[in-house]
Amino acid sequence: MDERNDSGLSLLNKKRGGLWAILFSRLGLVVILLIMQLGLIFSFFVHFREFSSHYYAVNTILSVVVFFNVINSDNDPTAKITWMVVIAILPVFGSVLYWYTKNDIGFNAMKYQLAKILQSTDKRIKQDADTFAELDKESRETALLAKYIAANGCHPVYSGTDVTYFPVGEDKFRRMLTELEKAEKFIFLEYFIIDEGVMWGKILQILARKAKQGVEVMVMYDGSNEFTTLPRDYASRLAKLGIKCKVFAPATPFVSTHYNYRDHRKILVIDGHTAFTGGVNLADEYINSYEKYGHWKDAAIMLKGPAAKSFSLMFLQMWNISGHQVKYEKYLSVSPATFETDSYVIPYGDSPVDNEKVGKQVYMDIINRANNYVYIMSPYLILDGDLENRLRFAAARGVDVRIILPGIPDKITPYALAKTHYHSLISSGVKIYEYQPGFVHSKVFVSDDIKAVVGTINLDYRSLYHHFECAAYLYKCECIPDIVKDFVQTQQLCRQITFETIKNEKLFMRTLGRVMKILAPLM
Repeated sequence: MDERNDSGLSLLNKKRGGLWAILFSRLGLVVILLIMQLGLIFSFFVHFREFSSHYYAVNTILSVVVFFNVINSDNDPTAKITWMVVIAILPVFGSVLYWYTKNDIGFNAMKYQLAKILQSTDKRIKQDADTFAELDKESRETALLAKYIAANGCHPVYSGTDVTYFPVGEDKFRRMLTELEKAEKFIFLEYFIIDEGVMWGKILQILARKAKQGVEVMVMYDGSNEFTTLPRDYASRLAKLGIKCKVFAPATPFVSTHYNYRDHRKILVIDGHTAFTGGVNLADEYINSYEKYGHWKDAAIMLKGPAAKSFSLMFLQMWNISGHQVKYEKYLSVSPATFETDSYVIPYGDSPVDNEKVGKQVYMDIINRANNYVYIMSPYLILDGDLENRLRFAAARGVDVRIILPGIPDKITPYALAKTHYHSLISSGVKIYEYQPGFVHSKVFVSDDIKAVVGTINLDYRSLYHHFECAAYLYKCECIPDIVKDFVQTQQLCRQITFETIKNEKLFMRTLGRVMKILAPLM
């Protein structure tokens, strides 16, 4: 029997796929709209040739109006260029798509609701004044970053929290099972991907048993699972096991910008005192139970202590977007035990509904303030001008900047796009490595032996601009040497990118990257 299907609690009949998945994916919707426009244009020229001059006049006026709108928008410069190229090549389609995206058609109700929730919960967790004062005395620059993070969400600085780093998904999975068995009051799970198999099967057995024992179990996953891994009635199936479940932005047969905003977070909270986050989803490839893109290299952390409370709040904020809201006090009144430590932890979330790119700003702060080194692991490298310039400048001023990327990609287009940055980064002194055994999915920054970030935020437009994300900023945590050790050991399994390897890159890959780079902000 296939081990992946022997979960003991098989709730799935058949994965969602085929024509449905293609039609209602972002790519499918764009292709359909493009075909419709081409059909209309062709029909127009066939039947209304005498009005072609009017068509060109309308096109010109429309393009000029939208161009001015794009130039004066709040988009980053790279995204503005992309939109102007799209509109110049396909005026009607591009203009409609820009208007549709800018106005968040189909997402406004959810956007309004979440903004209201975020505003109402802004002061749910009070900042301990003594903790902040101690951090400010120890590191003014970290305290200033903490102020910025707190100003864009209820994200206090914590001391007394123990942090454990997991260099692979298998380690996180084993510890998850151990901690889940200890649950007495509630369990929160919020994951971008859930897929039936060994990993989810064993977790689900514990969740079902705990629910039967009276533990409140709440599960939330992204609606894109309905395209790929889970049937549409999966939430009701979990309900039969006593598990409360919600789907974020479920699939609908209508064109909506909510497809652009995914819940990319990975959060597990147990009784308000233990929390997990990082890159590891609840699917078998993340623990190498089966090989999908070679060896899957991921990373995660476990927080024990007061900082776990922030992940409870992040989960509850997302849970309360739709109906059947729960009260925060019941879960946030927990007072976790503290640990003897001189370190500080700042859990934080990032949301596309505000005007701040918290994940990007935190990454740039680490790069800007690095004195000796910045080590980065990311599955994707699709940079805007800001991030690329910060990386290049850090290397140019003598900081040892190293980036580990996948050697075996999960998607060919992001892989090709990453390579378009190689030459400029290496020219400035940035060292780039590709992980030869397989796919790197870790989202890790570590710098100068004193600061690190582990979370869900990739170095690409989707994570930095469009997704709901989360992470933890770690200052002087005892696990930071473990993160550095993991990076060094992973680097030993990589090939370093040089001008020679770039020169020898396949023509197809170079061409694909250059062609798609103009569309990178829309991917």
